[in-house]
Parts: sequence; C-alpha cells; structure tokens
Amino acid sequence: MKQDTEQHVEGTAEDAESEAEIARNDAPSDTVEPSTADMSPDEHIAYLEGKCEDLNARWLRAQADYRNLKRRALTDHELSLQRTMQPLLEELLLVLDFLDMALMSPAESPETKNLVMGVQMTRTKFVQALDASDVTEIATKGAFDPAIHDATDTEVTEDVEPGTIVRTVRRGYTWQGRVLRPAQVVVAASATEAASSDEDGSEEARGD
Repeated sequence: MKQDTEQHVEGTAEDAESEAEIARNDAPSDTVEPSTADMSPDEHIAYLEGKCEDLNARWLRAQADYRNLKRRALTDHELSLQRTMQPLLEELLLVLDFLDMALMSPAESPETKNLVMGVQMTRTKFVQALDASDVTEIATKGAFDPAIHDATDTEVTEDVEPGTIVRTVRRGYTWQGRVLRPAQVVVAASATEAASSDEDGSEEARGD
C-alpha cells in the first residue's frame, strides 16, 4: 500500500512537471507582433515593408555567416594538408637531388650507361608524379628574385647585367603557389660590387 502511494505521488509530480513544460512552450514570446486590424492601408504597407527589410537583413547576415564559416573550414583544411604534405614533399625533393647527382656521374662502360638510362627513366617518372601533386620547378633564368631564389655566391662577369642569375647550384620548387624550397643560385656582380663586398668582409674580420 505504501509502495502504491509512493508511485502515485511520483506519477503526480511527473504529470505536474510535464504540464508546466507544456505551459512554458505555449507561453507567448517576448516579441509581440502589433495588430494590423486597426492599421490604415498606408500603415499596413509601411509595416510590411519594414518586415521585409528586417527579414532581408537577417537573410544577408545568415549568408555572410555561412560564407565566413565555409572560408574558415577551407582554410583549416588547407593548413592541415600543408602541415601533412610539406615535410613529405621536402623529403621527396632530396631523393630527386640524389637522382640528379647520380646522372652527373660519368658513364663510360655499357653497364654504367644502362644504369644511367634507368636512373633517367626513374627521374622522369618521379618528376611526373611531383607535377601531378602541383610541385613545380622554380625558373632560374633572368634576374635574381629573393622571394624564390637563395644566392649562395656572386661571380664577377661582364657577360650579363649585375643581379642576373649565372648558374643554379640546387633546384628549387613551389607547391600550390608556395615556395617549398628556394632555388640556390650564383648571381652576377660587377667588379665594383665585388670589391666593395671584399672590403666589408675584411672590416668585419678586423673587428672580430
């Protein structure tokens, strides 16, 4: 009997809570729409125009929020991909360097020539795979560009204008428009620039 009484009390409490929840859901919101029954035609039109402007503004804000959210999601995805892919691509470029060094070795015997041919085929396929991943070799002809080139040395020459790339020490590459590894180059310098550079170096040595 006592158990039945307790169950009845618990059931009554649950019913009361459910009824209170329904009442809260059915309660009118704080925003009360004005009655249009007593409005004049002009007031009614002005009211509807105001509603349209409000809804349009809210729709534009929602679109802007969606675009910003989508942009942030794409940016986060690109950064995550970059953090994952860049170290791998840098390691692959080292493998390509080794293939290039192997191809620079002299090949005199038939066996060595066949080996060089195999290395060349491997390098060709390797470069094609990098191209498919949007890895592009940096051009090293023309003027030196510090954004994509790394000057390892200068060379006095009258054949080209100062600041022109003379030769490539190590190839550089970009990935998806970003510099993956700058190209190491030797840059032309005039005799005057070379003398000035030597004097600066001597002064620094004396200062040390």
